[in-house]
Amino acid sequence: MLTRLGLAIIWLLHFLPLRGLASLGEAFGGLLYAFGRERRHIALTNLRLCYPRMTEGEREALARAHFRAFGRSFLERGLLWWSPAEEIRRSVRVEGLPRVRALAGKPVILFVPHFVGLDMGWTRLTLELDMVSIYAQQKNFYFNAALYKGRLRFGHSKLLSRQEGVRQAIRGVKAGSPFYYLPDMDYGSRDTIFVPFFGVPAATITGLSRLARMTGAAVIPCITRMLPGGAGYVVELGEPWADYPGESIEADTLRMNAWIEQRIAEMPEQYYWVHKRFKTRPPGEKKPY
Repeated sequence: MLTRLGLAIIWLLHFLPLRGLASLGEAFGGLLYAFGRERRHIALTNLRLCYPRMTEGEREALARAHFRAFGRSFLERGLLWWSPAEEIRRSVRVEGLPRVRALAGKPVILFVPHFVGLDMGWTRLTLELDMVSIYAQQKNFYFNAALYKGRLRFGHSKLLSRQEGVRQAIRGVKAGSPFYYLPDMDYGSRDTIFVPFFGVPAATITGLSRLARMTGAAVIPCITRMLPGGAGYVVELGEPWADYPGESIEADTLRMNAWIEQRIAEMPEQYYWVHKRFKTRPPGEKKPY
């Protein structure tokens, strides 16, 4: 009942101008910070590990800014789920799309780190491309259904659950559908190696390197940047990575994490700090959360 009420509120809010919705989203994020004890603890722990030279006050300020950005992205999903395509085009600008179009019909992996705007990026790109991606099913049935339906409003893209594995995604990549791939979370010990993330050993899946090797795909970095003041979003599609895959899977995975660190430095409040990025530890090492 509460979930359906929440979805109804998000539906009503999507009629607001983006600037007004952004202000409400930031206020909502402030409430999440104040009352979301567990997620606040996770975010502050991640920031303590990644930014040990920051003062406690600086980390708290960054965590608050992150929750405001997260709150915005959560409420602004209503635009993706119910607004017409023309409004989404106005709200989300795409830069670098010709780099993907130039590879039409060839294997392409869009490498998408977990910044808060990634759903905006996915939906905006489905107005231009038929893609494939893998998603994590949500525990709540109604919210999961809204996410799934909302992400497939436009075009003929495909969403595959993690339970279905990557085989179908590989088929899509080989058939020429760009793979919107999010490999930067802690998914446990399976198919992972420990490589530094902000100097901390982090269990990191090696899928980006392995899939590029398997399919011969070009890897194009893709970041969606949330603009301040409710000015919308920008999807940034970079140049295809040169010399990738490289000499080894380990070197490729290290390169991936180092690249994410550089992008986080540009907008640290927008990275997904509420995820337990360091929950899987090397043998004998204490879990930080």
